[in-house]
Amino acid sequence: MSDLSVTPRFVISDSALSWSASRSGGPGGQNVNKVNSRVTLRWKPQPQKGFDDQWCHRFKKRYANRINQEGEFILHSDKTRDQIRNLADVRARLVAMLLECRLPPKKRTPTRPTLGSKKRRIEAKKQLSQKKRLRGTPRRDD
Repeated sequence: MSDLSVTPRFVISDSALSWSASRSGGPGGQNVNKVNSRVTLRWKPQPQKGFDDQWCHRFKKRYANRINQEGEFILHSDKTRDQIRNLADVRARLVAMLLECRLPPKKRTPTRPTLGSKKRRIEAKKQLSQKKRLRGTPRRDD
């Protein structure tokens, strides 16, 4: 296994990643009972060169349910019947998750509805009310 390059400045060393294989419940028929094709990847996210405190905090907050008591981030893959392809898949997913949390979320700028949209909303409510009123039983004039 080689180092995992997330960005040109942030590379996770091979020694920081650990993986294990186990029996999978995925596709494979009788092969599932004999071959350890499911891959579990473990990594301890901590600030380092290229992986600053804010990025690390956003990652830990977003994926807190995947971090165990020891502080290890755990990711599984059993998409294919091949252990090597599952390992490549789990490494690619880790990179995608890290890149997803790289930038802080954009701050929402509050907007107000336009006068035209308010009028259209009220008009639609009146039309719906009129339609429902016409569905009722007609009044008797005595």
